[in-house]
Amino acid sequence: MSNKWEDAIHSLSQVTVMSNPNNEPVTIFGGDDSLRCVGVGTDAAVFQSVYSPEYAFKLYAEDKIAKIKIEEKVYSLIGESPFFSTCFAANDKYLVLSYEEGITLYDCLLQGVHIPEQVVRDVEEAREYVRQKGLNPRDIHLKNILLQDGRAKIIDVSEYVQPGNDFRWEHLKKGYDEHYHLIDGKSVPFWLLETIRKWYNQWNKHFASYEEFMKGVLKFTSFKK
Repeated sequence: MSNKWEDAIHSLSQVTVMSNPNNEPVTIFGGDDSLRCVGVGTDAAVFQSVYSPEYAFKLYAEDKIAKIKIEEKVYSLIGESPFFSTCFAANDKYLVLSYEEGITLYDCLLQGVHIPEQVVRDVEEAREYVRQKGLNPRDIHLKNILLQDGRAKIIDVSEYVQPGNDFRWEHLKKGYDEHYHLIDGKSVPFWLLETIRKWYNQWNKHFASYEEFMKGVLKFTSFKK
């Protein structure tokens, strides 16, 4: 690819991304009709430009811009991998990444799209690959994994330099193995997914263990074994 992504610079300069408290998604201000928001996280928002649709531009909130260089370094260490995006450039406001087709696993649950076991195997393989590069695969959750032609693509690597295990993937995999059959092919309401997400972010304050948390979720929902 050439530097065709530079055609989007003017439009990107008109966008401001602001973070919010309590680990809530960022708020976006400005922009024009040439940009399409394709993803929103707690630190950044991702845009696609009509001038260079093969790229994704990850714009960070003003108080999170220190993460740009960190994420750029992580991508350089990962190198070429079928499980991750490619990083082409970075500046003081955003990363330029390869645009990846597909929907997040979060949207799969919303729409009742089947999530094949191959996706789980791909994430396991991707995590091992990352460890071999001296990185620590963290913060892997429903909104950070795309379903792409039946395979997994992980789209956020910003926390891979942090120590420790947040157990997000382990809990997600356990939930898939033990409970996914209850909702496979069914559309899960947005309000329910958001309630479970918020509960999970604070589960250790209200439940003695992850298993107790899942019992609470199953009681709250109509899902039955």
